[in-house]
Amino acid sequence: MPELILLTGGAGFIGRHLSRALLERGYRVRILDSLIEQVHGPGAEPPAFPVGVEFLRGDVRDAEAVQRALRGVGSVVHLAAEVGVGQSMYAVDRYVAVNDHGTAVLFQALIEQPVRRVVVASSMSIYGEGLYRGRDGSLHEEVIRAPRSGPLQPWDPLDASGQPLAPVPTPEGKRPALASVYAITKYVQERLTLTLAPSYGMEGVALRLWNVYGPGQALSNPYTGVLAIFASRLLNGQPPMIFEDGQQRRDFVHVADVARAFILALEHPRAAGGVFNIGSGEERSVEQVAQLLAGAMGRRDIQPEITGKARAGDIRHCIPDIGLARRDLGYEPRTDFIAGLAELSEWVARQRAEDRVQQARRELEERGLVA
Repeated sequence: MPELILLTGGAGFIGRHLSRALLERGYRVRILDSLIEQVHGPGAEPPAFPVGVEFLRGDVRDAEAVQRALRGVGSVVHLAAEVGVGQSMYAVDRYVAVNDHGTAVLFQALIEQPVRRVVVASSMSIYGEGLYRGRDGSLHEEVIRAPRSGPLQPWDPLDASGQPLAPVPTPEGKRPALASVYAITKYVQERLTLTLAPSYGMEGVALRLWNVYGPGQALSNPYTGVLAIFASRLLNGQPPMIFEDGQQRRDFVHVADVARAFILALEHPRAAGGVFNIGSGEERSVEQVAQLLAGAMGRRDIQPEITGKARAGDIRHCIPDIGLARRDLGYEPRTDFIAGLAELSEWVARQRAEDRVQQARRELEERGLVA
């Protein structure tokens, strides 16, 4: 009989794409998800899953629900998490409870019901600032930006002599620099997985995901992926809101590529015990991405709003070195970014989205988390 894969948090954006990809590979799929309101909307009902997906409604912090979900399971993909750097800086108890206590409850159950492999969704956020190179060619691993002293102060980090540092692809070996509560919780999820799984005869794998995008994102969640937030604003005729000066550099990876990466992490013998960056291998500025999305949605008349303000917990630049995933897992991103934006735009055009970005910004400002 085909292996049964449990997806915690599997009713979310990545989980729905991954469940279809797993079915196509011949696996059976079970999903455990609490359908939280911020992601799924008030009074949410389970989405329409393909035939072959079993859905269980339950919270990953509920030991009995987790134990039921693990019965007969061969491997686990742990996606369940509260997501959002900004919100994590004030909803501290919620993020730690779901992300870290939820992972602890999962592994407490796995001690009694071990599986073959556990793959956890980690995050680029654990790096803090990415790797940088100085003008003299030296690499800078532990970069911390000082608060700007005035409007003429550069946004980019500087070396000890005041010279600007240039971002370079960040490998998995870079030491973590946990700049937000969200980053802390994702790192704890990762370490719990890689520590406990081998202790109980299981294999653990962590995928550090960059900015995932594609059809099916939660457009009404102001703390979700940046492209979904921009799409929601544009759909409602509002400009995408960008913190700082918009020149932050990021990597945007299509959800179909991420789903393939999870399958490789489940299947490849060399994945066991590993940590892998998962991105597209291409970098762009946040302002450029907002403009490209506006063009794809037919809203070139709407220019991004550059706030010129910083948000607590944000980092300046972080782009991935995906060489290890390519070499050890055979991972190769396939989705062209412009084609991916066109697909996203076509899907967004058929949706309705409540624009909550201004509300989210007020919540941050009221707490002194935007300056």
